[in-house]
Amino acid sequence: MAETTSRPEPRYGTRPTMKDVASRAGVGLKTVSRVVNGEAGVTPDTERRVQEAIDALGFRRNDSARVLRKGRTASIGLVLEDLADPFYGPLARAVEEVARAHGALLINGSSAEDPAREQELVLALCARRVDGLIVIPAGDDHRYLEQEIAAGVATVFVDRPAGMIDADVVLSDNFGGAREGVAHLIAHGHRRIGFIGDQPRIHTAIERLRGYHAAMEDAGLRVDESWMSLGSTAPERVGDATTAMLDAPEPVTAIFAANNRVTVTAVRVLAARKHPIALVGFDDIELADLLQPGLTVIAQDAATLGRTAADRLFRRLDGSDDAPARVELPTRLIARGSGEIKPWDRAR
Repeated sequence: MAETTSRPEPRYGTRPTMKDVASRAGVGLKTVSRVVNGEAGVTPDTERRVQEAIDALGFRRNDSARVLRKGRTASIGLVLEDLADPFYGPLARAVEEVARAHGALLINGSSAEDPAREQELVLALCARRVDGLIVIPAGDDHRYLEQEIAAGVATVFVDRPAGMIDADVVLSDNFGGAREGVAHLIAHGHRRIGFIGDQPRIHTAIERLRGYHAAMEDAGLRVDESWMSLGSTAPERVGDATTAMLDAPEPVTAIFAANNRVTVTAVRVLAARKHPIALVGFDDIELADLLQPGLTVIAQDAATLGRTAADRLFRRLDGSDDAPARVELPTRLIARGSGEIKPWDRAR
């Protein structure tokens, strides 16, 4: 007897329609339409059967009211952390270019680093029948997306991994980049190095802090609790943290700023100091090469992040049912002067 090999069910399939709901519930399309739109004229028992079919299939109403016909243009949603953050400009542009090459429309929005707002925005995009999603997550629990993915919404996470579900993700090497940046400061004579980062619940903040610890441990250096500060990237908070580290009884001689917004505030604080303090930032910033001295950074390629995530998304939409993958892109150190400043000892 010949042995047959069964092909696994595609991870991303055809989205359920009202016709599918009607067939499962044993009712007509008009009845499903009435239930979906909250109209009268349906008995409680029939409404219950239709709702059970909707829940079982993961059907979601098409809020854009577009009829699926030949020549329909696909659309994808991009959920960013903050549309105003310069880091996300090249990333969004790269996603848009890939979408355009596939004849798809890009719809984007901002979660403002709020998990509830992220979920609300993602589900709103799903309700408008986007074919795929690229999400920079604000939260750490994405089980709310399981039904949408099962219903056919291809989903790729970027910059940070999804929480509590298995999904494609494209990341920068946050750990390795931070480790290299701190090691660079150590190589230039620094032994007391401050770390100022983002909220501790954020994946990138934790990975960069791990890189800081690893570099200090590699060099056999101790880390004082007062040399580390995680929290809001608001200028007031970052400014206070920077000043406290520099004015402490045992001050730091260098600072590793763990993202672009922290770096900008640190540059402002250090510019007002009498003596030069070494600084390495994670993420490049505009005009970094024009500062005096130029800003040394760990640069990640935001455009490549976006392009890689979008390429993976469209492979899913084209039918790929490979296991979810984790793609990690390298960072690079750009030495411009601020990270090469030697330690200043105020006791001299």
